[in-house]
Amino acid sequence: MPVRREDGNFSYRLISFSAKKIEMEKTIKKSSLKVSENGLEKKTSSKRLEVLKTYKIYIGGQFPRTESGRYYQPENAAGKKLANVCLSSRKDFRDAVLKARAAVGDWSSRAAFNRSQILYRMAEMLEGRKAQFIEELILQDGTKAKAEKEVNLAIDRLIYYAGWCDKFQQLFSAVNPVATSHFNFSVPEPTGVVSIIAPQGDSLLGLVSVIAPVIAGGNTCIVLASETKPLCGVTFAEVLNSSDLPGGVINILTGKPAELTSWFVDHMDVNATIYCEKDSETKKMIREKSATNLKRITFYDKINWTTEEGQSPYFIMDTQEIKTTWHPVENIASAGGGY
Repeated sequence: MPVRREDGNFSYRLISFSAKKIEMEKTIKKSSLKVSENGLEKKTSSKRLEVLKTYKIYIGGQFPRTESGRYYQPENAAGKKLANVCLSSRKDFRDAVLKARAAVGDWSSRAAFNRSQILYRMAEMLEGRKAQFIEELILQDGTKAKAEKEVNLAIDRLIYYAGWCDKFQQLFSAVNPVATSHFNFSVPEPTGVVSIIAPQGDSLLGLVSVIAPVIAGGNTCIVLASETKPLCGVTFAEVLNSSDLPGGVINILTGKPAELTSWFVDHMDVNATIYCEKDSETKKMIREKSATNLKRITFYDKINWTTEEGQSPYFIMDTQEIKTTWHPVENIASAGGGY
């Protein structure tokens, strides 16, 4: 720095800052704070912060985020946050109905054998990701033994309904006796678009058990997975996405049944609704709203999905309509004619 001499001229000399530097270093070492890009912050913990997976919804074969931008973080009994899960809205449901309706024509017209192949492929893909589903069930307060049993039952259930795809029509169809010169046939046909409030008490088995008979019969569906145990529901959507299943046949939403159930029943382009809980007020609301377009409603509130009563071809018939066809024929015997 410049210094004025006695003769009036300037000279330069260096001033040592070593003493001040040493003093500053001592001060920093004593401090419990550290400097970061964002300024001063507390000393970080050595424990790593877990990055929670964001579970998206499944609509039309795609994985969009909810249009509402909302999400929630379900917790297990130990208070551990499980994931970031979408809070679906009425708009998400409407989008899912559009995709389900667009898929009905192709899916219902496919050969029953082809639907059977796709359900079997779903079982194969679920088998291949068994370890992930078991881990998610354990995270959601299940024991390892119960988790393994639930995943195995879900796989077996898909295979069960894959076997029924090309057989239930033979069982439930009929050639009816009539008094006129006609053949009279009654055959089951798909109802169309089905909205489902899945069992809220389990994560995987109940969901699979209500979806499989619906699509085995040629319907498409929109399903609301468990609010408190949603992990397996969305992971199952990832299985569907790699199982040759056409987009829109199964659409899976996550969120609050209290918020979404009325929209699941009220939509005029939904042909049937399945409700798997026991709330009497909700059942009353479903009965009232379903009358607006004569929806077929089914309550599965007393079924133990882990037993044999959790699977039956009659579940397929819950979302079928019976079509009767009259075909005129020549009544040769009564007319006394012949060839």
